[in-house]
Amino acid sequence: MALFDGIPYRLYAGSETRFIVHLALCGLGFLLAVITFVVQVISPAPYGKHENKEAKWGPPIPQRLGHMLSDALPGVVLFVLVFFFYGYQRGYANYTFLALFLAHYVQRGIVHPLMMRYRNAVVPLGITLGGFGPNCLYHFINADFIGSADYDDNFYYDPRFILGILLFVAGYIINRWADWKLRSLRNIKGSTGYYIPYGGMFELVTCPNYFGELVEWLGWTIATWSLAGLVWTLFSAATFIPRSRHNHAWYKQQFEMYPPNRKALIPCLL
Repeated sequence: MALFDGIPYRLYAGSETRFIVHLALCGLGFLLAVITFVVQVISPAPYGKHENKEAKWGPPIPQRLGHMLSDALPGVVLFVLVFFFYGYQRGYANYTFLALFLAHYVQRGIVHPLMMRYRNAVVPLGITLGGFGPNCLYHFINADFIGSADYDDNFYYDPRFILGILLFVAGYIINRWADWKLRSLRNIKGSTGYYIPYGGMFELVTCPNYFGELVEWLGWTIATWSLAGLVWTLFSAATFIPRSRHNHAWYKQQFEMYPPNRKALIPCLL
């Protein structure tokens, strides 16, 4: 295999129908990303800083449970089931990608909710389902892909694999540090409100947690070299870009001394 020469894997050998279904689901994922971006540019998702208590989004459920249902159920349980029972390739690259995805979602969907000090004990069921549904789609197509792609034997030294893994790890570290920093502000004794975070990437952007996760999924897309990874990254961007801009505007409105040189999501750009 020449470096960057063509596709580094074979997919769904002998199953044209499955390949067409995969492409159709990726197309649906792209359409959902576009719709999500437009909707969230107009109005932020109604949770956290932008919670609208007057809106009716269904009965309340415990916040920790809602977080686990929307993230861990599709990101851990569904992903593992699809990989092992629907996929059939078991090479080093397949297991590497499985480990990376689970490293993110075990932390995001299980550890983080258990450690987080939520400002509200409950969340409307509709908000949870709003995250659960898209996650099921995107995680299914990614688990299906990495469980079925027959990567070339020497893919481990392909620049796409190396660069993608490095970006994923870097983004993971940024995301974990930013979440820790935000969580530490909530652990201040007597804390009932929001504070301006300082230090590290918070000196550059308002939402380094979103930036780190976006870098993760960019790395995922490059490493897997997949359409499934691309549409998932586009959906993530469609969520993080408007969300970070709404958060940035909220901080500037709430704090007169908010650092004027910070960007919303991407240092020096956005």
